[in-house]
Amino acid sequence: MSGVQSTVSFIIPAYNEVENVPLIHEELRKEFESLSYQYEIVYIDDGSSDNTLEVLQKLASSFEEVRYISFTRNFGKEAALIAGLEHAKGEAVIIIDADLQHPVSLIPDMLKGFEEGYDQVIAQRNRTGDSKVRTGLSNLYYLLMNKLVDVDLKNGIGDFRLLSRRAVDSMLELKEGNRFSKGLFSWIGYDQKIIHYENVQRQQGETKWSMSNLVNYGIDGMISFNHKPLRICLYVGLFILVLSLVYITIMFVQVFQQGVSVPGYFTTISAVLFLGGLHLFSLGVIGEYIGRIYYEAKQRPHYLVRETNTTRRKIE
Repeated sequence: MSGVQSTVSFIIPAYNEVENVPLIHEELRKEFESLSYQYEIVYIDDGSSDNTLEVLQKLASSFEEVRYISFTRNFGKEAALIAGLEHAKGEAVIIIDADLQHPVSLIPDMLKGFEEGYDQVIAQRNRTGDSKVRTGLSNLYYLLMNKLVDVDLKNGIGDFRLLSRRAVDSMLELKEGNRFSKGLFSWIGYDQKIIHYENVQRQQGETKWSMSNLVNYGIDGMISFNHKPLRICLYVGLFILVLSLVYITIMFVQVFQQGVSVPGYFTTISAVLFLGGLHLFSLGVIGEYIGRIYYEAKQRPHYLVRETNTTRRKIE
């Protein structure tokens, strides 16, 4: 696959990244000085409360390759990704973060994989520099996820990747509102190549991913690609029902043989608390799925645009 006439689109979500946007832009410009590709950079301002939009406006007025989309509020990274995919016009599309934790130096290797015919060239980082607790929790999460979900998820693989045009078009065919891109990238398939790199720590600004955000993101991933939690509730409910019937039978036999005695306080309270907790847990799981059905039924747009200097790519 010849890349001389090809255009590469970069999708860069940015939320309060006023310090990093000029830096990532300069890094990309330097990298493409030695490459034979045309390129565009699509920045998505995800409702930033700092001066990120003003910086993007200045870049767009100075560099013809800059495109930007500014949301009316913070819609989240998933909305930013789908907006970027809808507006990117290149034959190859690279998703990269604005915080410089995704090494720009990997781009030539990604483009080489694209030229070799791969539809997804994926960057996988190691856990160097992460705390032992975070690394352990991450390993446990992926171990559990791959036993539950219907797609293959690998530790250290995120959104940093190159997608061919047909892979992008396949992603755009998926219309669900509750999106989990890690799973969707795996779900669409296509030939994939993985590039490994050393973990890079953020240099400027603060991460937008708190522990609670990571937990919520993990739950979204688990529920988006399987219905096994519902099946687990069914199995646990049946198991408890069988135990209850056995317990009732034993108690009935004891009453028949020994007569009526005062029930034990511990037994009663234990049964009430256990069954009550089980019911609440099951209702919570069911509620998560019903909530997603509720939001899907509304068919709201993924995002609303306040300002932009580009248009959506026309689907041929």
